[in-house]
Parts: sequence; C-alpha cells; structure tokens
Amino acid sequence: MLVNNKEFRTVWMEEGRVYMIDQNLLPFEFKILGFNDYAEVCTAIRDMTIRGAGAIGAAAGFAMALAFVQAKDKNTDSFIGKARQEIEATRPTAYNLFYAVEKVFDAGMRSAAAAVQEARQIADKDAGDSQRIGRYGSELIGNNSGIGTHCNAGWLAFVDYGTALSPIYHAHAAGKELFVFVDETRPRSQGARLTAWELNQAGIPHAVIVDNAMAAFMAQGKVDMMIVGADRIAANGDVANKIGTLEKAIAANYFNIPFYVAAPSSTIDWNCKSGNAITIEQRDETEVLYQNGPDKDGIRHTIMVCSPGSVALNPAFDVTPASLVTAIITEHGIVKADTEGMRSVLM
Repeated sequence: MLVNNKEFRTVWMEEGRVYMIDQNLLPFEFKILGFNDYAEVCTAIRDMTIRGAGAIGAAAGFAMALAFVQAKDKNTDSFIGKARQEIEATRPTAYNLFYAVEKVFDAGMRSAAAAVQEARQIADKDAGDSQRIGRYGSELIGNNSGIGTHCNAGWLAFVDYGTALSPIYHAHAAGKELFVFVDETRPRSQGARLTAWELNQAGIPHAVIVDNAMAAFMAQGKVDMMIVGADRIAANGDVANKIGTLEKAIAANYFNIPFYVAAPSSTIDWNCKSGNAITIEQRDETEVLYQNGPDKDGIRHTIMVCSPGSVALNPAFDVTPASLVTAIITEHGIVKADTEGMRSVLM
C-alpha cells in the first residue's frame, strides 16, 4: 500500500520482531508498532489494532513463529501448546487465522527458523493472492460504475492490496471511471475510518454513507454492484462477514444487483458444511455504547452515544447464504458460490 508516497505492508516480520500498522489510530494518526512477544501480538489481534481476514491470518502466523523463537529457553512443548491456544482464541470467526497458525505450527515442529520462513511465505502469498483477486475482479467493473462496499477489505484488511477493494484499485489504475459508496460500518466504523482513508490515499472518488442508506441508493439506480470481503466461507458457499453484510445482500437481491464476495481460497473452511456451523464472535457492548475520536485540537475522547442504562448486543459478523452471492472472486478466478463451483477451481 502507498501511504504518503511510501510503500507499506499491513504487517510484517523483520529481525525477530513483528511490525504492524495501528489501525485503531487511523485515519487520524499513522503509526507503526513493533512486538517481540507473541502475547503482545495476541492482544493486538484481540483489540483490533490489526483486523481483517488476511491481516489477522498473517499476524497470527507471525505470532506463532514468535512463540517458537521465544520457546528456546522454556519447556518447549507446553509453551508452544499454550501459545497456540491463546493465538487461536483471539478471533474465533476468521478462518485465515486458524489456517496460518496450523501451517506455521507444523513448520515449527522442524525448527523455529522454519516457522518464521513459513509465516513470511503465508504473508507473501496473501499479498499475491489479493493482487490476483484484483485482476480478476476488475474485469467485472464497467466504466462509470457505482460500487457499494461494507466494512473494510482493502490494503489494511490483508497484507497488501486487499480483496473487495483490490478490483476497485485495479479498475481505477486501468482508467475506468467509478464511484464507491462506503458503508460506515458501525459499531467500529471500519468503512468510514479505514476504507474511506484508503480510497483517499488512492485518489478514488467515494462518499461515506450511513449503514442504512445503501438500499436507498440501490433504489435510485446509483449502485451497479456490491463487492464485500469474507472472514470465513463454508463448504456450501455460505459467507461470514462483518455484521450488516446480510442486509446488503438481501437488498442487492431485491434490486437485482450483483453481489460479489472477494476472498482468497485460504478463507474457505472445507470442514465447515454450512454457515450454521460458523462461530460468530460476540464483542463487548462498549463498542456500541461508546465512540471515540479526536477533537479539533487532536485530543482523543471517548463519549457515550446511546441511552445511559441500556445494554447492547454486539455480534461482530453475520452469515450470508450462498443463494444471495452472485459469485466469489478468488485468486484462481471467479467461481460460483457452492461446493461444486469452488472445488472445480480451488481443489
């Protein structure tokens, strides 16, 4: 990704240290954090310092590699086993996390160096897959297109390029005129804060809209397609993504607008038969009840935005049935959202 004309990845490992962009400070402050301890990376994943399916996966892989490096002077088996459990418990819905941890764990059984190498390869593959998703997906975007998004599945959600935004970046680079409708994505506002920031950096025309406005813009004929990401895709094509995705899919289906999911094959959980088996993360109610950000002087504040005394329910994801998904854009091509369609290209 290009930030102030300098290239960055979302997360990387260098000289035994894991680095990442602090996404909780964006778009108001750009800061790089560094960690020497796998437990610190676990905290960063849990508190959404880093978030997004691919970025979570890469960070978890690096955390697992760090654990092997740290285990040299400890009771290795028990330390590594405990570390794996802690890493996998950070975000239960994102399948890329479990995919990365398992691969790095298996490599670490050979050596700590092998674990580090595997984690780096996973990150490199994530960036490459995202770039290929962009190339395939850009072919679906016509000139003068209005594109709806939800949450953030761009540079910041993966190691680089992203998934849902990658086709937009490629189409824009090819000279296509387009406009992006950016869902704010409450309660953490990943669209308003992160997607809008990314599109600003790339110079792509866009507007932030409230979560409940997308159907109205669809009704006005301004949205030609929806492109969203995914945190886990079941074997039958059901898609778990940020809460609110299901509503957008239902609206797109009603208005006969294509609804695309962009995700690498590492997001597909072949052991999960349908969306009914996907664990939905329940996050703290304070994310709904409070909002935070800087004032005009740059001083950050947390304020209550809901009725005092009320409780909040805060599921982080919902599941969109495969029947509402037009197609899945993968690094191998565009496939139908069902078992046969995905296996024909990905297996």
